[in-house]
Amino acid sequence: MTERFPDWLEPMAATLTRERFSGPEWLFERKLDGIRLLAFKQGAHIRLSSRNQLAQNAHYPELVQALAALPVTNAILDGEALGVWGGRQETAGYHLFDVLWLDGRAVTALPLERRRQLLEALPLAPPLHLVPRVEGATPWQQACQQGWEGVIAKRRDSPYEHRRSPHWLKMKCEASQELVVGGFTEPEGKRRGLGALLVGYYQAQELVFAGKVGTGFDTRLLLELRARLDPLELPEAPFTRATGLPRLRVHWVRPELVVQVAFMEWTVHGKLRHPRLLGLREDKTAREVVREAP
Repeated sequence: MTERFPDWLEPMAATLTRERFSGPEWLFERKLDGIRLLAFKQGAHIRLSSRNQLAQNAHYPELVQALAALPVTNAILDGEALGVWGGRQETAGYHLFDVLWLDGRAVTALPLERRRQLLEALPLAPPLHLVPRVEGATPWQQACQQGWEGVIAKRRDSPYEHRRSPHWLKMKCEASQELVVGGFTEPEGKRRGLGALLVGYYQAQELVFAGKVGTGFDTRLLLELRARLDPLELPEAPFTRATGLPRLRVHWVRPELVVQVAFMEWTVHGKLRHPRLLGLREDKTAREVVREAP
């Protein structure tokens, strides 16, 4: 009997680890840094949804068209959309790494290796891509040598779990996480738009200041950010726990905009060391942003 097609399924999330390992029970994939999307396909009807259940069809019309053409009756696919990200061009499209539903039945209880086989059997063509496996004894070293953010280690025998799971582990070459913009400084010299973003994260009800991000921008992104931040201006800083806040040429804003930031490490004073902007995060709300730790 055909199962009822679900309106929503919570996506599986990976757990950060500092461990470095390999083994036959694990499958390794490149860690992407795009927008997580679930694709719900019923015939030619496609619904793209972010992890917080926001409709994304209008943002990715080319993906909707490609998914509608897939020769399957119905499906729920999991992957990440990549495009122009923080001024850096990636391989555009929808990079798929899992399938949750296929032709009338849930497949989440199947082991990952079997779900991967089902996904590999689909006739994917750009802008739809299969996330490739990373082979070899030291996949994390390969990732860092290639300049990737890292790899995801996935147990081959694991089902798809609707939670943050220890069966998916992310190994990062460079630390990165989402942060909330609480202000910005004025540009100096020939720079346009803004100088640096002032960012933080939530700890309980407190917005904690994590430092300034002044690199990783191009002019287009600087101007876009300024246009989005100006309407959010506040008379006072939104950070409720902060040391080292700038006092001159600074604007405070409502903490609504979320950005992805790469950095070397956290300092002993709880600030980002050598941060750089990777891009905006439209799929996260500010209140979801906490300091990520293994």
